[in-house]
Amino acid sequence: MPMKLQKFETDEQLKIERIMYARRYSLTLDKRRCVVCELCEAVCPREAIRVVKPEDGEQAPPRLEIDVELCQYCGICNAVCPFGALELKINGEKTIPVVKFESFPRLIRDIKIDAEKCPVGCTVCMDTCPLKLITVKVVDEEGRPVENVDLYPEKERLKVTVEIEKEYCPVCRLCEYKCPYDAIHTQKIIYGHISVKNELCPEGCRECVEACPIPEALQISEDGRVVANDLFCVYCGACRIVCPVEGAISLERTVIRHTPVHSGAWNKALEKLTSTKGMAKELRSRALIKVKESVERRLA
Repeated sequence: MPMKLQKFETDEQLKIERIMYARRYSLTLDKRRCVVCELCEAVCPREAIRVVKPEDGEQAPPRLEIDVELCQYCGICNAVCPFGALELKINGEKTIPVVKFESFPRLIRDIKIDAEKCPVGCTVCMDTCPLKLITVKVVDEEGRPVENVDLYPEKERLKVTVEIEKEYCPVCRLCEYKCPYDAIHTQKIIYGHISVKNELCPEGCRECVEACPIPEALQISEDGRVVANDLFCVYCGACRIVCPVEGAISLERTVIRHTPVHSGAWNKALEKLTSTKGMAKELRSRALIKVKESVERRLA
């Protein structure tokens, strides 16, 4: 039995703790990074996480609530959040137990940058990133930052460095498509399809557009319709959370890119995040990989 259960909340974070005799567990939600989507609520095996919507007439955005008594600090929510908004610690050290014990995978954030293609002065990717996760710097031959490029006598010796906070990146691919120098290459974490049935939308409603963390994923057309773009959508479901009309937004996740895993826990989570069809598709894919590996071993 825990010695103490604690819960703290501020405008910037929500933190719960379970204090045992030999261990101290803590789970922290960074509200600045959380977009209040569907993912962690969907996969929590204890239903300790839920999205709380405002009551009728209440002028407030949805918020995430974590039950301090139900949470078992397994780390599934931490592992599945593409925005890195959740952090689990045991005795003060960051950890994800379900990943550590190989019962759950890590999401694959595939982002490659060739900074040699970046000309001095270009900050398109940094300016484009909706989550402000990219930093572009100009450095000299010894790697020291150059603040004023115009005052540097030998500009041809300057280099550009591009840093991305990958652990918080949902890989919307905006930086890649906006880069004019083909310097960034990415692959999405989650693939799927999203569409909006504008005939069901209340007149003048823009809740989904305002809630979407990626501005290019949901936009308003010239005729006032909400247009969804699969190219940049990260399929978090934040738009569906705030939509006042059930069925107006259709969102389907078909593929989630992750590290290898053989686990019933992941199968259950995958079915909740995608569908039974999506889970079956991955299981077939795993089976084919096993067959391929077996054949390769025999031929080796």
